[in-house]
Amino acid sequence: MDNEDITIEQVKPRWFIDLDWYQQNNCSFSALAQKCLCAECRERLTGDLSADELLATIKDCCSQTPDFITGRLPILESIFRLFLANNNQPLDLEELGKQLTHWRGSDTYRTSPDVLSRLLKDEQYYGIRQVPD
Repeated sequence: MDNEDITIEQVKPRWFIDLDWYQQNNCSFSALAQKCLCAECRERLTGDLSADELLATIKDCCSQTPDFITGRLPILESIFRLFLANNNQPLDLEELGKQLTHWRGSDTYRTSPDVLSRLLKDEQYYGIRQVPD
């Protein structure tokens, strides 16, 4: 592997849900994430939940339900839910596409890195942003 290969590997942008974006844009992460809770958790959990509590609950419980992410969901909703299921761990577009394809089935066109890049570049609803350099 020469230096050019190393450079290409290092500049792969990774994406995540930017929780600060919600405050800066006067939006509520909690309200959006609570819509992703399974029926059992929605009933059990009440009050104002922190982002950490929501992420942990969704990762440990709600994302285990078979219909958490399906091909029937809009692709951006699926991306948001995937980050919730992964406890908001940053992913590059290739890994994001692989995981979405796994969850959504054979939806390979809308989960290709090119399409994901275009969708996420100007995303204004879910606060999904590139990890700062």
